[in-house]
Amino acid sequence: MNKIELNSLTLKELREYMVSIQEKSFRGEQVFSYFHRNKKVDIENLKVLPENLRKYLLDNIKVNKIDIYKVFDSKIDDTKKYLFLLDDMNIIESVAMEYNHGLTACISTQVGCKMGCSFCASTKEGLIRNLTPAEMVNQIYMMEKDLGKDISNIVLMGSGEPLDNYDNTMKFINIIHDEKGHNISLRNIALSTCGVVPRIYDLANENIPITLSISLHSPFDAERKKIMPIAKKYSIDELMKACRFYSEKTKRRITFEYTLIDNVNDRDVDIKELIKILEGLKCHINLIPLNPIREFNKDRPSRKNIERVQRILSNRGIAVTIRREMGGDISASCGQLRRAVTQGNNKRF
Repeated sequence: MNKIELNSLTLKELREYMVSIQEKSFRGEQVFSYFHRNKKVDIENLKVLPENLRKYLLDNIKVNKIDIYKVFDSKIDDTKKYLFLLDDMNIIESVAMEYNHGLTACISTQVGCKMGCSFCASTKEGLIRNLTPAEMVNQIYMMEKDLGKDISNIVLMGSGEPLDNYDNTMKFINIIHDEKGHNISLRNIALSTCGVVPRIYDLANENIPITLSISLHSPFDAERKKIMPIAKKYSIDELMKACRFYSEKTKRRITFEYTLIDNVNDRDVDIKELIKILEGLKCHINLIPLNPIREFNKDRPSRKNIERVQRILSNRGIAVTIRREMGGDISASCGQLRRAVTQGNNKRF
């Protein structure tokens, strides 16, 4: 029988758990704050709990812990890439990026990914397993401890598809936002998906003011299918209907991630169709120059062409930016460093 992972429980669940073992519900709040405000994991040192309760918890529950395996510091900016070792010896990665508006963490939601996007290093070894809520929050806490400062913005865009691990991702958001814990604003959380259409509707109905980012990468079904297998399941028409539902339901602007690939999706015909499918939708386009990987034999466009695409979109009244590349010297893009390290170590430690 699997033990309950105590630091994966929401505050409500922790209170209910305490009542279920004949304890007062406020004990759940004490444990929750210990995990998520104090960033502690050692129940034996939670002296506010009676000794008999501490002993019961030690004997009957699990507290998830992750360890920093390696830290890589960029020499060109303030980016840090973290490799974390999990209880089962799997490895995941996170990135901490320093901006003028604060410290942003990009974290993983799965070990690997099954979505198969052709230009993404995260998916090349497939999906190994989902991360638990505790494994997600612990990425935040371990980086904060190492950096000696609080993270103010979270991006669910590391290895994995957050909407493929929907329930655990929603619990993570609940936990990290709770005022009794880390108390991060929902507006400071962004979730990136390749387009799991039914879950976009589910997320809309959660009605929480996070930022939804859609990995689009082509406005044409035929081209999108070549680089994103999810497009074989959900057409662009279905995806855009879900996006419009989400925008209308939440009143939030959607971000579209658009990786620019030379002579694949940066042509005039592509940009014209992109403008057409986004007409009337409150959105922002994030242009991402391709980070080439060995398994995807395509090139990034020239800087001149990237700026041309930006200019065309901007002239049509669409909010658009070119993503600032962070940590280029430490393989800070999604999945690159984890893959390099695991391949050199027979995939597991």
